[in-house]
Amino acid sequence: MICRRPSFHLMVVLLAILAAIGVFGPVHAASVAVPSAAAPRFTVEVTGQGPDVILIPGLASSAAVWDDTVKQLRSRYRLHVIQIAGFAGAPVGANAEGPVIQPSVDALDSYIKSAQLKSPAVIGHSMGGLMGLMLARQHPEDVGRLMVVDSLPFYAVLFSPAATVESVKPQAAAMRDMAENSPPEAWAAGQARTMTRLVKSPTGLKSATEASVASNPSVTGRALYDDLTTDLRGEIAAIKTPTVMLYPWDEATGAPQSAYDALYTGAYAPMTSAKVKRIDGSLHFIMLDQPAAFAAEVESFLR
Repeated sequence: MICRRPSFHLMVVLLAILAAIGVFGPVHAASVAVPSAAAPRFTVEVTGQGPDVILIPGLASSAAVWDDTVKQLRSRYRLHVIQIAGFAGAPVGANAEGPVIQPSVDALDSYIKSAQLKSPAVIGHSMGGLMGLMLARQHPEDVGRLMVVDSLPFYAVLFSPAATVESVKPQAAAMRDMAENSPPEAWAAGQARTMTRLVKSPTGLKSATEASVASNPSVTGRALYDDLTTDLRGEIAAIKTPTVMLYPWDEATGAPQSAYDALYTGAYAPMTSAKVKRIDGSLHFIMLDQPAAFAAEVESFLR
């Protein structure tokens, strides 16, 4: 069961995940930018040779969050690294208006089919994890196996365990509108505050903040609205794709491990194809805060 009364600090941290997320690092210099079948929704950088692996970053994140993973795997796998339009300074493309998440999932399905990828492994962080779940549910033939990194089937349960899409829409719309109408100075300050709750690594924190600030507020706000109003709780039981779900815990949150355990294991209990595992000593960006542990989990997942 989901913990009914997590500590205030836990709630702040979990809600901060929804506010604005970015990531660090340079563009992959050795990669070649490849347009997707629906290029305005995202671009793809393809690196390496071998079985196909798709890497999807989270809300307002840079594709460079996967830099270490690319270095780890590119000698043995062909990696397709997604950059969502409008995030981390990327042109807004077709994300200039309207929904962001579902059209991006549709575009990802088109990319997989047009590139003739055969059941690739998919690794998604945060919003990217939600996209992975949606892809596996809507197009099971597209996903050979799935790793979800700190994402929930319905984020709005963080407001209330009794939340529904209809009940959360007013709050989600207010958060969307606040982001869209935020002056640059307020946007930058808000992103900086948020990132301190999501990344422990000093290097990761600096670059994550830069990428988050560089994200388009309108695209971020509308993607956040999509995230908050997407409820897969009634659908994940139908996902048969082998799935690994990683979630973090750190004593700095002030919340007991049991609160996190209850939240994530309860959320994924209906999905019998999912193995849920906690990574200690990390905040939201597991790949930045615990890179060695994350790399080991990726190796195990791909085996």
